[in-house]
Order: sequence, then C-alpha cells, then structure tokens
Amino acid sequence: MKLLTFQARRFGWAPHAVNLPEVSDEVAEGGEVEDAVVVFVHAEDRDEDPERRGKVFRQTLKHIKWLANKRDLKTVVLHSFTHLGGASSDPAFARELLDELVERLVATGYRVERTPFGHVCAWNLDVYGESLAKVWKEI
Repeated sequence: MKLLTFQARRFGWAPHAVNLPEVSDEVAEGGEVEDAVVVFVHAEDRDEDPERRGKVFRQTLKHIKWLANKRDLKTVVLHSFTHLGGASSDPAFARELLDELVERLVATGYRVERTPFGHVCAWNLDVYGESLAKVWKEI
C-alpha cells in the first residue's frame, strides 16, 4: 500500500474520464471540501495476501487518523490513485478496501468523501505549508 496524504485547506474534484470499463455505467459526481485530510491510495497486488491485508488496513487507518488529529481535521477524502508505483491490486480489492476504510472512519466520527472510483479526475488542491501537510507513506 502506498499513500500520499495532504492536510488541505480545500480540495475539489471533478470527474474527467472513465478509466475502468466496469464503472462506466455509474454516476460520477464532483465535490469540494474544506479542512480535510486528502488521501491518495494505491493498493498493490501484494496487499491482497490474506496475511498482509489486515495489517495494511490497520496501518492505513492509523496513519489517516494520526494525520487528521495533528490539525484536528474531521473530514477525510479518499481517492484511488494507481500512479504511486508498484503493481496495482485488482480493482475490486482496492474498492473493497476503500469501502471498509469509509465504514471505519465514519464509525469513529469522521466525515468521509470519495472521488469516483475508476475515474480520472481534475483536482483543485490547496495544501497547508508545513512539511507535515504533505506525507508519503508506504505500508
């Protein structure tokens, strides 16, 4: 798992094109949030190993909450971003993992938004200046 995370003043997204045929009939909407942790997530094929999956999920969740708590942010945006390197997982696995992250974050008091899965999006990203506002994490 690779994560590129931002503490953002503002993050906006708009679907541009479908890049997974299996989602072509889904409605894709844009959105915008303020004061959020934005998480670019790249699930890798090695994360699908049943012995590894639980650890990856827990460490990802812990990292997101840690970064949110550093600035007392209560909004999280998850964006599937398969351009962070390595061999990508099966799209169904990545989507399932994101679904589970949403459930857990919401259950612990976070507002969670997701960019449309399987779509390329245009973004507007305004990030805070501290180095902690831009964090790369490999799990």
